[in-house]
Amino acid sequence: MFGSLYIIATPIGNLEDITLRALRLLGEVAVIACEDTRQTVKLLNKYGIRKELISYYQPREGRKIPLLLDILKKGKDVALVSDSGTPTISDPGFRLVREALKEGIKVVPVPGPTAFAAALSAAGLPTHRFKFAGFPPPKREAARKWLVSMKEEEGTLIIYLPARKVTAFLSDAAEVLGEREVVIARELTKVYEEFIRGNIGEVVASIACRVLKGEITLLIRGKMD
Repeated sequence: MFGSLYIIATPIGNLEDITLRALRLLGEVAVIACEDTRQTVKLLNKYGIRKELISYYQPREGRKIPLLLDILKKGKDVALVSDSGTPTISDPGFRLVREALKEGIKVVPVPGPTAFAAALSAAGLPTHRFKFAGFPPPKREAARKWLVSMKEEEGTLIIYLPARKVTAFLSDAAEVLGEREVVIARELTKVYEEFIRGNIGEVVASIACRVLKGEITLLIRGKMD
């Protein structure tokens, strides 16, 4: 009998944001496949879990798929985690899940934190309809075309973005989408958690003299009649 592949969500910042089920499974599986072993070790050490780790990250994830499938076919369970949040959501994992399913291996989701859901819940923008768009194309012109493709979307747009690019991206968004309400969510669940709210011009002005680091979750109100 094959083992099971568990897709386990991990904290996006605060290490207390993990479920009892996730902790149990992390302690029971044979190995844990993770993006950065240094990040995963921090979580495991906090809860006294000792486990073999296999580095599984883009763009080299394809090299590890045969190894992980072999472990699963031997009847051993494998956990897949990302550095933070839910694996496969703008993170590595889709290819492994797809190949596991092709082989008849059971894939089990273990839900938990996701940055875009946390940001949306507290942003103050409409939540009844939204579009999670993930990361925009890295080149600015391609990103502008990407924005054009979402100009008619009525739901709240949710975008992941490197903080260093947020000012330029918002300037382009103002030109393409018009002056809309936006929210920058940063450092979610951490000590310096912050939400910056306003229309695009106000938000750009408020961050003009600041150096934002890391990745942010950007929410843009959808098209209104």
